[in-house]
Amino acid sequence: MIAARVGASRPALRERADMAEDGGSPANDRLMSLETLSEQRCFGGTQGFYRHASAATAGAMRFGVYLPPLAPGAKAPVLYYLAGLTCTEETFAIKAGAQRVAAELGIALVTPDTSPRDTGIDGATGDWEFGEGAGFYLDATTPAFASRFRMQGYVVDELPALLAARFPALDTTRASIFGHSMGGHGALTIALKNPSRYRSVSAFAPIVAPIQVPWGQKAFPRYLGDDRDAWRAYDATALIEDGARFPGTLLVDQGDADKFLDVQLRPEFLERACRSTGQALELRHRAGYDHSYWFIQSFVEDHLRHHAQALRG
Repeated sequence: MIAARVGASRPALRERADMAEDGGSPANDRLMSLETLSEQRCFGGTQGFYRHASAATAGAMRFGVYLPPLAPGAKAPVLYYLAGLTCTEETFAIKAGAQRVAAELGIALVTPDTSPRDTGIDGATGDWEFGEGAGFYLDATTPAFASRFRMQGYVVDELPALLAARFPALDTTRASIFGHSMGGHGALTIALKNPSRYRSVSAFAPIVAPIQVPWGQKAFPRYLGDDRDAWRAYDATALIEDGARFPGTLLVDQGDADKFLDVQLRPEFLERACRSTGQALELRHRAGYDHSYWFIQSFVEDHLRHHAQALRG
């Protein structure tokens, strides 16, 4: 492993949560309703998967919550994990092996799906790099996708409000965020744009400069139109170049055997931007590791302990 260090919103939908709890309108009650899909005991806590009607994505959304064992009356801080292309709310929970350490640290893990599903939008299925399963954690503006593909608003605003209303053992005021690949891109851009919302941010093999690589150049015109200046709001490297800052260190792990490294991920772009602007970055190059969840399993404990330290502060 080679480590390199460089450099040094929207409001939550509290009104909806309060109305639902206080017997508000039927429409608001519906938006804050929650269907339990499954719950299993896991390392003394509970791994659950849930579905609800989302205003942000104009349809049903699924998410997972791992609630660690807690003393009576205690609340757990929240660590959001954003998954990558083709993944779902179940991928990290099943493959990463994070619950054991989360239970030890008293951290709740929240895993939203990567996009709305069953949208019926022409072109939203049939391509693993775009559309359903590939929402890129942005708020689309093109007419075809703007009504459904609003994943940034969902992650930043709607999901935390729902959690605050329906999971009394979660302390959503203490939150951090991380992700993998497309989800690493989402975690970095969301934290950079909402630095007061998150106490720490990290990523595994993130797409750090989507406007400069094929994945972003394919997806962004369809979600955001042809104005490349508008794309910069969803590009971690461009955000830092344009003045966005996160008050803590950006922690990034990247395997050097990753087949997407040289064409799609390009961590050197992020490293260069952080060095030139003073944004603190710890970029760790992991020898022999690829893009898979074997890589994530190997270093997820490091990331959880990094976030736990920030969440306790």
